[in-house]
Amino acid sequence: MKKISTEKAPAAIGPYSQGIIAGGFLYASGQIPINSATGEIEGDDITTQTDLVCRNIGEILKAAGTDYEHVVKTTCFLAEMEDFAAFNSVYEKYFTGKPARSCVAVKQLPKSVLCEIEIIAYVGE
Repeated sequence: MKKISTEKAPAAIGPYSQGIIAGGFLYASGQIPINSATGEIEGDDITTQTDLVCRNIGEILKAAGTDYEHVVKTTCFLAEMEDFAAFNSVYEKYFTGKPARSCVAVKQLPKSVLCEIEIIAYVGE
């Protein structure tokens, strides 16, 4: 197993890694809209937060030597299911390969953000 870490995405805020490569796949921890330069939550609406989450995921993918096209599965968490359409409008710009996905509304997310996304991506053997 290989740990993935990049300063271009938010540092882990707990006892976990940004990502782990195992068996040819990257398993990335859930990303929330934290600006990696400031460590602060950025944006107060679902589109701004989703865009930052996706950009953070892009940095982790890059650090692992892969990209959005190799994402095979995402799990998406929304604070409000009413944000589903607006979330999708941003999400589809990044995940153009249309990976498998689960999307659920949850009671609360870390730091009271509006969304979180975790991914699994193919990196090869």
